[in-house]
Amino acid sequence: MHIVVLFVTLMALWLLWSGLYLPLMLALGLASCVLVVWLTRRFETVDHESVPLHLGFGIFAYWGWLLKEIVVSSLQVTKIILSRDMPISPLVVKVKAKARGEVREVLFGNSITLTPGTLTTDIDEHGNITVHALTEESAQGVLDGEMNDRVAALHGRGDR
Repeated sequence: MHIVVLFVTLMALWLLWSGLYLPLMLALGLASCVLVVWLTRRFETVDHESVPLHLGFGIFAYWGWLLKEIVVSSLQVTKIILSRDMPISPLVVKVKAKARGEVREVLFGNSITLTPGTLTTDIDEHGNITVHALTEESAQGVLDGEMNDRVAALHGRGDR
């Protein structure tokens, strides 16, 4: 099932990004996607981490929410940078991931890093995530945990 999802995803992305629907280009796109899927199967790299089906369709809603958060944080960081006195107060905080499993912990850590003004510096074996924040407000946003709750809410079997 992972192979099928990988193939469909690659084909959809290729069709979306190429914009060329000539027979030759479609054949080359199909051939390249088949080659990539064959190579990943041959190298045994397709698993629950590379194609996380266990997260369900909720991942799409999460990505939409994360995109909104990235835009809002980008505007906040831009405002800080453009202000004359640059009101920053860097902090390092630790937050416990509510999500169970390596994939969800990494998803949470990467989401923190994608959001401007915060950077995940460490994830330990107990799910404690160390975050460097540009301001007290962004540190409090990590500690308050809406992102943590949303990642933990992704359904599916445990991935550890």
